[in-house]
Amino acid sequence: MNTLMDAVREGRLDDIRPLLARLDRGERRAALDELKVLRKEARGWSWGERTRVRKAVLVAGAACHNGAAGCAAWLGARDMRDWTHSPYPWVLEVLGDRDPAWLADLARRLAARAVESDAEYRLVVELSRRADCPLPASDGMVRAWAERVNGTRWRSGPRMPLVDALRADTHLDVLVPHLLTMPELPSAVAWVDSRSPAGYWPAALTALAAQGVLDRGTLLDSCVTRLLRGGKPIDLRFCLLVLRGLEPTAQEEAERAADWMAMAADGPSTVAGHAQEVLARLDTQGALSVRQLAEVSGAVLFRTEKKLVRAQLVRLGKVLRRDPSTADELLPVIAEAFAHPDTDTQERALKLVARALPAASPAVREEAALMASRLGPMQRRSALAVFGELPADESAGGVYEEILPPPPVPRRLGPAPVSLAELTEEVVALLRSAPDDVTAFERALDGLIRCAHTGRKELARALEGALGGQWWASLPRDEVDRRMSRDHDDLHIVTASLLGRLSQRAVRDGQAGRSAAGSCCHAALDGILYARLWEAAAEIRTGRLPHLLATPTWDTGTIDAAELVERLRRYQALGVTAGPVDFAQALLRVRRTGEEEAAVRAAALGTAEGDRLAAWLREDEPVAAVVPRPVETNVPVARDWLRQTVTEVRRRLLATRENRVVQQRFPRAFHWLGRPHSPRNQHCYHWDVWSPRWVATLPEDGETLAAWLLPSVTTCVEEQRGGGRLLPALAEAGGPAAGATHLALGYGLGARYAEDRLAAVDALLVLAARGRLDAELLGSELTALLEDEAVKAGRLADSARTAADTGAYRTVLSVLVAVLPALLARERTPRGLSDLLAVAADCAERCGPPASGPVPGLAAVAARGGTTQVVRQAIRLEAACTPEAA
Repeated sequence: MNTLMDAVREGRLDDIRPLLARLDRGERRAALDELKVLRKEARGWSWGERTRVRKAVLVAGAACHNGAAGCAAWLGARDMRDWTHSPYPWVLEVLGDRDPAWLADLARRLAARAVESDAEYRLVVELSRRADCPLPASDGMVRAWAERVNGTRWRSGPRMPLVDALRADTHLDVLVPHLLTMPELPSAVAWVDSRSPAGYWPAALTALAAQGVLDRGTLLDSCVTRLLRGGKPIDLRFCLLVLRGLEPTAQEEAERAADWMAMAADGPSTVAGHAQEVLARLDTQGALSVRQLAEVSGAVLFRTEKKLVRAQLVRLGKVLRRDPSTADELLPVIAEAFAHPDTDTQERALKLVARALPAASPAVREEAALMASRLGPMQRRSALAVFGELPADESAGGVYEEILPPPPVPRRLGPAPVSLAELTEEVVALLRSAPDDVTAFERALDGLIRCAHTGRKELARALEGALGGQWWASLPRDEVDRRMSRDHDDLHIVTASLLGRLSQRAVRDGQAGRSAAGSCCHAALDGILYARLWEAAAEIRTGRLPHLLATPTWDTGTIDAAELVERLRRYQALGVTAGPVDFAQALLRVRRTGEEEAAVRAAALGTAEGDRLAAWLREDEPVAAVVPRPVETNVPVARDWLRQTVTEVRRRLLATRENRVVQQRFPRAFHWLGRPHSPRNQHCYHWDVWSPRWVATLPEDGETLAAWLLPSVTTCVEEQRGGGRLLPALAEAGGPAAGATHLALGYGLGARYAEDRLAAVDALLVLAARGRLDAELLGSELTALLEDEAVKAGRLADSARTAADTGAYRTVLSVLVAVLPALLARERTPRGLSDLLAVAADCAERCGPPASGPVPGLAAVAARGGTTQVVRQAIRLEAACTPEAA
C-alpha cells in the first residue's frame, strides 16, 4: 500500500494499475482513506505539482471505489475536473476489469452530473461502449455533444456541412430527442443567422428527418411540446424553424388541433401567430369544428397583440359568410370583444356582429345587445343603429367614484429587543443576510446599545458563541481593522468592537475619518450611516448610553417629536450627553410640521440638545431647499471602461440651496447635505444602486431627496433598469411634494422598461391617495420631457393605462388633459398620441368630462376628417368631454 501511495505522491500514472492489482478489497478501502487525505493536502501545493498529483489521486481513487455511485462522485467532484490534459484514459485503464453492468451504471451517473468538457463527454461515451449500453442522455451530454459537432466541422479541412457532420454521428438518435426537452437549448444549436438559415441546426435536423435518419414523428412531437411549454424567444424560434421545415401534413396538423389552440391562446406572439395560421388552414379544410373555433377565439380576442386579434376577427367573418348558421355559437364570442381595451377592436367586432345578427336567434341577439350596452358613448351610438335598442347598463348612471389605494399608514417600530437571546438572534440574522430592512437594522442597533448599558459583559458573552463563524472572528486584528475601515461593514463594526476584534485605534480613526467626502448624495447618505456605526462602535465599548436618540418611531424612519423630547429627558436625568452623530441623525428624522408644543417642552429641558431641538422644530425648513427652475445638463448614461468614454444625454435636473445651520452646527459627516449643489458638477457611479436607508436618513425631506436622486431616476428612460424603483419610497416620504418629486415621477412614467413604469404608477397612486399629487404640475413636467424627447408618448400611454385600469380614471385624466394640448398643437403628429388620446377618452367616458373644461386643440384635430387613429380617438375624447354626451 505504501508503494501505491508513493506512486501517487510522485504522480507516476503508468505504475498505478499494476500496483492496484496487488490489493484486495479491504486494502483498496484503506488506500482510499489515505487518498482522501492526500487530496485535501494537495490543494495547498504549487500548481504544477498539484496537477500531477491530483491526476494520480483521481485515477487511484476511481479504482479503489467498489460502488459506481462513489466512483461517480469521486470523478465528478468539482476540484477534480479542470484538466489541461485529460487523465481519463488512465481511469478507463484501471476500470478495465469491471463488470459491464457496473460500467453502465457509472456512465449513467456521470452523465447525470454536470458534463462540462469534451473530455468528460468522451469518458461517458467510452464507458457506454465498453458496457455495450445505449449512451445516457443528459443536458450536459447534449451541450458537450453540440460543441463537439460544431468543432468537428471546422477541424475537417474545408468546412463540413452540418448535415453531414450530424449524419456521421452514431449518437444522433439518442441525443436529438433529449435536445428538445432541455430547459434551455445550447447556444451552439439555437443561434441561427437569418441571412443563411439553411446552414444551421434547424435545417440540418429537418433534412435528416426527411432522409429517415431521424424519426420525423418524434421530432414533430418534441417541437410541439416545446412550443407548448414556452421558453426563451431564441429557443422557441429554433423550434418554429424545425416545425416549419418538417412541413406537417394536414392530418398531422389536425391530430394536434388542441395543441395549436393552446398555443394561440397562451403562447408568445410568434408562437401564437404560427398556431393561428395552422388553425386557419384547418378551418379552411373543414378539420376545425365551430365549437373549437369559438373556444380558441374567446381566448385570442382578449390578447393584447392587435395583429392577432384582428386576424381572428377576419377568420370569424369568413366563417360567418361561409355558414351563417354558425352565428348562434360565434356571436357571443365576438360580442365579448366589446370589452377589449382597444376601441378599434370594439368597432371591428361591432361591424362583424351587425353582419351576422340577422341569422342569430332572439336569445343570442339579446345576449349580444347586453354586452353592447357596456360600450363607450361613441360605439354605443353605432350599437343602437345595429340593435335598435340596448338594455340599460346597470354599471352606468350612478355617481362616479374614484378608486385609489388606501394611503400608506406608517407602522410603529416595536420596542428594541431587551433579552439577550432575542437580541442575539436578530443580530446574527442581520449579519448573515445583510438585508435592507431599515426597521430590523434600527431595532438591532438600538438593542445592542441598550443591552451594553445594562450588562456589557453579559452581552459580549452571549454574542461570542453566536458570532464565532463570522469572517472577522479568526483574522488578525490588523487585518480586521484594515477591512472594516475600508468597507464600513454595517453591524459587523459594532459587534466586532464589542467583542474586542476591532482595535480602539481603528474605532477612533473611523470616527475621525472624512465620511461623506464624495461628490454625490449617495456617498453622503452612506457616509452618515458609516459615521453612526463608528460612533456606536465607540459607545458600545463604554456602555454609557441608555439608548439611541435616532431610532425611528415609524417604519418610514420618522421620529415623533414628543418621543424625541422624552428620550432627551432621560439623558438629562442620567447626566448623559448625546452622541453628536446620533443626535444629528435624530434631528433629520424628527417630524417638524405643527410641533410647537414639542418645541416648548424641548426648550424647557434647559439643555443644549433641548434648545437645538426646539430651534430645529420651529424653523421647519428643509435640509436643502430645492431651486424650482430646472437645470439643463448632460448626464452620463453609459460608460465604456475600456475606451474611457462616457455616453451623455441632455436631462432636466434640479439644484439645491445652502443650509448654513447644517454646515456649522452638524458633525462633519453631514456637511455635504448643507452645501449648495448644482447638477452640472455632480459626478456619480451609483446609477444602479439603491438603498432604502437613504430615504430613512431624511424621511421628512422627500423633495430634497428627489432633487438629489433625480440623476439616478433619469437613467430609467435610457438603457438602465431600476431607476424607477426609487419612486414609491419618495412618494411615501414626508414633507411637501413639489417640482422635484413630480419631475422624477414624470421620468418614471416614461421609463424604458415596464417594471420601472409600474413603480412610477405605484408612486403616482400613492401621491394621489395622500392628496399630494399636483396633476397640473405633473402635466407641465411631462410636457417639457416630451418636448425634449426624453420621454416617449407611447411609454407614457402605457403607464397611464396601467394607472387607469386600477380605477383611478379621474386622476389619470387630470394629468393627461395637461399634457395633450402641446402634443395636439404640433405640426407633425407625434408617435403614441393616438394611444394617449385613447386612454384619455376611456377615462372621460368613465368619470365624466375633465373639471378644467375642453382640451385646447382637441376640436381642431377631431375636425380634420379621415380615419386615422389620432382623428378617431380625438373625436371620441371630444364626445366624452361634452357634458351632454357624458
